[in-house]
Amino acid sequence: MTKDTAGIWTYTSDVLAPELYSYNVIIDGVKTTDPNNVYLIRDVASVFNIFLIDGGQADLYKVNDVPHGTVARRWYSSPGNNMTRRMTIYTPPGYENSKEKYPVLYLLHGMGGDEEAWVALGRTAQIMDNLIAQGKAKPMIVVMPNGNVAQQAAPGESPKGFYKPSMQLPHTMDGQYEATFKDIIDFVENNYRVQADKAGRAIAGLSMGGFHSLHISRYYPNTFDYIGLFSPAIMPDPKIQSKVYDDFDATLKKQMGNGYKLYWIGIGKEDFLYKYVKEYREKLDAMGMPYVYRESDGGHIWKNWRVYLSEFVPQLFK
Repeated sequence: MTKDTAGIWTYTSDVLAPELYSYNVIIDGVKTTDPNNVYLIRDVASVFNIFLIDGGQADLYKVNDVPHGTVARRWYSSPGNNMTRRMTIYTPPGYENSKEKYPVLYLLHGMGGDEEAWVALGRTAQIMDNLIAQGKAKPMIVVMPNGNVAQQAAPGESPKGFYKPSMQLPHTMDGQYEATFKDIIDFVENNYRVQADKAGRAIAGLSMGGFHSLHISRYYPNTFDYIGLFSPAIMPDPKIQSKVYDDFDATLKKQMGNGYKLYWIGIGKEDFLYKYVKEYREKLDAMGMPYVYRESDGGHIWKNWRVYLSEFVPQLFK
């Protein structure tokens, strides 16, 4: 924490990443945003100022002078949830002028997030632009849905108006999202030029999104060739009854038997979910189910998830 000549205290946090700093200003004991910094970011219901320092991890997600993809917010019909919902979609540079069919990564957020989380906090578009420009990743479409089936869209982006975001919403992890995920795939494959087969689909997510990715890929066991679990929650609440969570071991074995090209797990050594991921890896080892494991420093933080994305994406659609 530092104090300037005007008597204003500031502090920084590495919650987002060492090279992407978030901070607030404290004036007379009251926390506020910095009036001299117009750059803001929201994480659930907290708002921070941000700034980037070149070098290190920031080079993964800073804006470079390279071809840029397009980020769109799309509304789609979700019959399974009886509502129209919103998702964020990244299309790679050149998509609009091409006739090519592209593979798709479905990228899922964590609890408290929404369809804005990965593109804002995760800086997905910048990571994708840079990896594609460097020849490290194949051009692909990235679909970032809203994993809260009780919401049509992020706070302030639906008819519910401006309300304070909260961490956990109804039906967040009760099987409803997994059971209706086909609505998302159907919209994408009916409205975008995509490789509509298992080899052209990947799914990954952080925390709750890792939980969803695990169970969606298992529930639709011959749908995704690439699965990424970033600091994932693993098992559902035992009080939850949903056919999505039935026959856990049997459906994992079916997924393994159908084959896939990559099952990737990453977690920080200080993550509160580390123990559960260790137990899940032991289950996979006992089953003989192949996976790639990435262990990093740190805990349950965006610093890790951005890095995991930058390492996972280059391994897709080979």
